[in-house]
Amino acid sequence: VQLQASGGGLVQAGGSLRLSCAASGRTFSSRYVMGWFRQAPGKEREFVAAISWSGGSTFYADSVKGRFTISIDNAKNTVYLQMNSLKPEDTAVYYCAADNGWGAVFSTSNYHWWGQGTLVTVSS
Repeated sequence: VQLQASGGGLVQAGGSLRLSCAASGRTFSSRYVMGWFRQAPGKEREFVAAISWSGGSTFYADSVKGRFTISIDNAKNTVYLQMNSLKPEDTAVYYCAADNGWGAVFSTSNYHWWGQGTLVTVSS
């Protein structure tokens, strides 16, 4: 599986960005879960959101609930992360990840495949 993340950039606090993660390399099924994680400088990588390949189940970290929305376009094999009301503390490199089984979707160890990351910088 190859994952290509894009859409990062510099935005002012209160603004919005939409990240994309294009997946390729195999035929995906409902067994797959797609996740977004982020890593700020000097901090551990943390869970942001996850979605089932069918789109029927979504999960969010408490810190982004109500501000971020994860979605999936199966026809394009692409997962999106719409980020609204951005805060300076959202500044991080954002990574998309995938796995072909459901486990602890909040944990980095659950995911077998990772994209290269895209930098989001929120200025105050």
